[in-house]
Order: sequence, then structure tokens, then C-alpha cells
Amino acid sequence: MATLYYESDADPSLIQGRKVAILGYGSQGHAHALNLSESGVDVRVGLREGSSSATKATEAGLRVLPVDQASAEADVIMILLPDTEQKAVYDAQIAPHLQEGDCLMFAHGFNIRFGQIVPPAGVDVAMVAPKGPGHLVRRTYTEGGGVPSLVAVAQDATGKAHDLALSYAHGLGATRAGVLDTTFDEETETDLFGEQVVLCGGLTALVTAGFETLVDAGYQPESAYFECLHELKLIVDLMYEQGIAGMRYSISDTAEYGDLTRGPRVIDQGVRQEMQRILGEIRDGSFAEEWIAENRNGRPRFHELRAAGKAHPIEEIGAELRAMMPFISAGKQRVEDISGG
Repeated sequence: MATLYYESDADPSLIQGRKVAILGYGSQGHAHALNLSESGVDVRVGLREGSSSATKATEAGLRVLPVDQASAEADVIMILLPDTEQKAVYDAQIAPHLQEGDCLMFAHGFNIRFGQIVPPAGVDVAMVAPKGPGHLVRRTYTEGGGVPSLVAVAQDATGKAHDLALSYAHGLGATRAGVLDTTFDEETETDLFGEQVVLCGGLTALVTAGFETLVDAGYQPESAYFECLHELKLIVDLMYEQGIAGMRYSISDTAEYGDLTRGPRVIDQGVRQEMQRILGEIRDGSFAEEWIAENRNGRPRFHELRAAGKAHPIEEIGAELRAMMPFISAGKQRVEDISGG
């Protein structure tokens, strides 16, 4: 069982006594910067020259500096940039300014786990990873709550890296909800697996295959869209709120019987074996090597697959049907407004 920490387990003065640089001001970046600042932490935001987020951060009352200057000023540097950008920014604008006793922080372990970033020996390396999108991290904080988070330490040069990470999590509001111990390896491998096999890859492939099966059998694509994609939110919300058993309690007996008897026929032993192969590719670094090479080559396969996905009939039908339901896009706009970019 994971170890859980709450407010009484954290010392807020540790992070309040440090100079923190938040690199990036997207969904997570804006939440980290604002929450920490309102928790009494000395925060500056590091952005590339010409960043469109500079105005938003400045208007929010935060100091905005170039990445290299923010890194030079701070002794705690949280990197909230896309995985594929972190190594180049680290090498050019962060590494030259690191000093012994500094702490390098991440919200995802990809670049440490796969050796893209190798910090010097005298620097702490820790992770604080909220388990929710940035707009939720921000909103719950302002409401007096918090989003559960993970903490991990990859390098404990000072002997206090874990305490500092927990203090940082406290500044985000995470200890109000609960903070779980993990490792960089566990967080990275389970995160990639979840994205590829269930949350994104597995889910989108399942939805698309179900849609195609109904349409190929002669059913209206509109009906197929509603049954295989639109109503998915209802089921996911029920599982999110009540777990799988709670979802089954809330649906009809007919639906539950179909779930219990037909679900295992779709996710059969062959699928489970493929899941194990995908996990193996994550753990042995094959996926990371593939993705890094794809980026170095200009992402040709990525762009090809993305374009093919956008051109699928489910997207055309979905756009037409969603236009009939303005409440959906209204919800999306609200999230964008809250996130601040």
C-alpha cells in the first residue's frame, strides 16, 4: 500500500524559504505558480522570449522572466514544459545555472526515467505530480480543497528532498486531499501505460471500432456515434464518482448483464497479452526511443496518424451532432477560461 501524507505531515516553511521558478505557464504552470504564490512562496515564472502566456502571468500578478534568468535566480526549479522540449531547455538554459543544494522538480518523470536529463550529483531531483488537470488544481485550491498528488525523489543530494517535495505539494493544496509516495519509474511507466492502453489509445480505438462495426452493419452513423461515443461520458462519470460497481448499480440489469458477459469477450486473453507487450516496450525504453526518434525526424508518422484520425467519419458526424448541443462547447469554453491558457 502507498504511504499517504496530509497537511500535518508537511512543513510549509521549507518551500516558503526557497526561491521557486515555474517554467511554463500552461494548464499546470498557471496553477502551480498561483497556488504557491498565494501560499506565501517566492515565485517567478520562466517563459521563452515572445511567449503568449507572458501577459496572462503578468496580469495575474506574477513576475515573468526569461527561462535562463528564472533558473539562475531560483534554487527550486519546477519544469512544466512538454516532455519533448525539456531536454533542450534543460541543456541550454537550466543546467548552466544549477548549484549544489538546488532542487530540480518535475510533474512527470519521462526525461529522468529515460535518461534524457541527467542532473549533477549535488542537486536534489524530485517530483510533485497532481492527479488532475491544472484548472482543477487551481479551482480546488481557491475553494479550500486540493487535488491528490504524487511525490517522488530520484536524487536526494541534501537528504531533505522528500520533505521539500512534500512542502511544495502542501503549497499547491495537495496535502488537503492526500499525497502518495511513488518513484519516478513507477509514475512514468504507469502513466504511459494508462495513456496508451486505457485512457487514450485503448479507449479511442475501442470507440472507433464500435462505431465502424455498427456503420458497416448498416446502422445510421448518427446512432452509432451516440451509442459508442456520446454516451461514454455518462458511464465514465459514474465510474469516476462511484467506481465500477457503483456504475453497474446505476445502469439497467440488461446493460449490466451485457457488461459482465460480453466485456471479457472483447478484452480477451489476446488483448491482455498485447497490453503486456506494450508495458514491456515502456519498461525497456523502446517506446521512449521510438518517440524521441520521431521528434528528431520531424514527427512524420505522428502527423500522418493525426491527420488520418481527424479525417475519420466519426469526426464529421460528431461535429454535426455536437453543433446541436451547444452546452457541450459551453463547458469546454469554461475550462479554457479557468485554465488561463
